[in-house]
Amino acid sequence: MTLDFSKPGEAGYQSGFANEFATEALPGALPHARNSPQRAPYGLYAEQLSGTAFTAPRGHNRRSWLYRIRPAAVHRPFELVSGERRIVADFGDSGDVPPTPPNQLRWDPLPMPAQPTDFVDGWVTMAGNGSAAAMSGCAIHLYAANRSMRERFFYSADGELLIVPQEGRLFIMTELGRLDVEPFEIAVIPRGVRFAVALPDGRARGYVCENFGALLRLPDLGPIGSNGLANPRDFLTPNASYEDREGAFELVAKLNGRLWRADIDHSPFDVVAWHGNYAPYKYDLRHFNTIGSISYDHPDPSIFLVLQSQSDTPGVDAIDFVIFPPRWLAAEDTFRPPWFHRNVASEFMGLVHGVYDAKAEGFVPGGASLHNCMSGHGPDADTFEKASAIDTSRPNKVGDTMAFMFETRTLIRPTRFALDTAQLQANYFECWQGLKKHFNPEQR
Repeated sequence: MTLDFSKPGEAGYQSGFANEFATEALPGALPHARNSPQRAPYGLYAEQLSGTAFTAPRGHNRRSWLYRIRPAAVHRPFELVSGERRIVADFGDSGDVPPTPPNQLRWDPLPMPAQPTDFVDGWVTMAGNGSAAAMSGCAIHLYAANRSMRERFFYSADGELLIVPQEGRLFIMTELGRLDVEPFEIAVIPRGVRFAVALPDGRARGYVCENFGALLRLPDLGPIGSNGLANPRDFLTPNASYEDREGAFELVAKLNGRLWRADIDHSPFDVVAWHGNYAPYKYDLRHFNTIGSISYDHPDPSIFLVLQSQSDTPGVDAIDFVIFPPRWLAAEDTFRPPWFHRNVASEFMGLVHGVYDAKAEGFVPGGASLHNCMSGHGPDADTFEKASAIDTSRPNKVGDTMAFMFETRTLIRPTRFALDTAQLQANYFECWQGLKKHFNPEQR
């Protein structure tokens, strides 16, 4: 049996966030009332995949039991992949991570590769913090690819991958099932889960936040109540689907920021059944229930929080994934775009579609910006002038947009590549230089 990557998947999904899922591609493949029977059905092997410590509190414990044709240990030894260092996993001072400037930074989109390049080879690290080895912090990558993976499989032992497509659909086959993801959707691949990416549109570009720390979760809603923001039912986890395929394949592992390769004589997508709560999932950002003011002022951007990775300090997240989706603005006598700001946190932004309402030009889909701790930022001069003159007695809709932000508690350090690339906009600072002095002490 071979899985068909040329068309959309047919196995379907299970609804919910971090549920105790159970799914089987063959009837009776899941053992009854136990995890590791003496002989698993169909001659399968039982294997546990642990995403948290065994002793983590039940509400935070993540693991799944897989019933597969061969255990994950069946492959040849890994060898270090030589060549250009494109990926960074330790954000201390090094040749890969120069001193971090306090300047506001913005980049044009990565160009599409001229040579055949798959999802893994199309990665480049733009910025990050912490260390994969210490399981703390994150790395922010961009990808640009024009070749599908079919004889090659990949996993990251460094962190879970939050993938934000900007251009081109991704057919992501994983050990636990298949995710078909398009722009305006996100996918999360847990640490250690093996996967491959097919490109049904021929090419793809987007963003990846690799979370080294605590697993992503839904935020508490507080006074918002029991519903709102990203609702759990809209998260989709794949049903089991498998292939029994043999051949000369390559397994690529990412460990401590380095890529390692091993020969493997079969497809790792041989999980016939699984149950548990450690699994890949996807979410459609268009389902986000946006909260906003219907009286005055622009609330803090935490109202746009989709997912968070908590830190050891209550109320202070290691990573926040925030979106700025289409929405109505109705606040009266209020400057409606995001206000001018200096933040103790650091903000890396991307744009999936359209125009970001705080920037009239220069910030384009596929591009990125970085405003680090206490770097002043906010709307450009053109946006400020227009928003200061708009009639706020009438609501207006921000319709043609989908921007997002990875916000972290610690400094986001750009890599040598990010600071040296031709995509860095040297004139980004000029967007604020046109802001005029309006102060008049004689006129309130």
